[in-house]
Amino acid sequence: MQKRTKFLIIIIMLFVCGLALRGKISGEEFDSQKWKNSDLNLENNWSMRWDMMNSLRNNYKLVGMSKSEIINLLGRPDGNFSTDNEFKYYLGYSKTGINTGSLTISFENEKVTKINVWQG
Repeated sequence: MQKRTKFLIIIIMLFVCGLALRGKISGEEFDSQKWKNSDLNLENNWSMRWDMMNSLRNNYKLVGMSKSEIINLLGRPDGNFSTDNEFKYYLGYSKTGINTGSLTISFENEKVTKINVWQG
């Protein structure tokens, strides 16, 4: 009987976790044109880039790409926060309260060496 109770508790916990994560992990496919042309000031687009991040990271090998390949894929970086060695892209709202996010791409010798997704 005790094993059955433990099993039932685990199943309930997994179900509750699934409900809590529902809507926070997006399966939206990355679309380069949508990413580049998104107007993140429109309410419908507030989380569009954030929703595409999983697809971008899983389907594109960013590390090793050149700056021109990144610009071709993601467009020009946000000018106020980017440097020659680091491109930053605003991701919009992350669907966890009022948190927003950004994608930082670091370069050495004109090639991507690291990507970082920040939420806060």
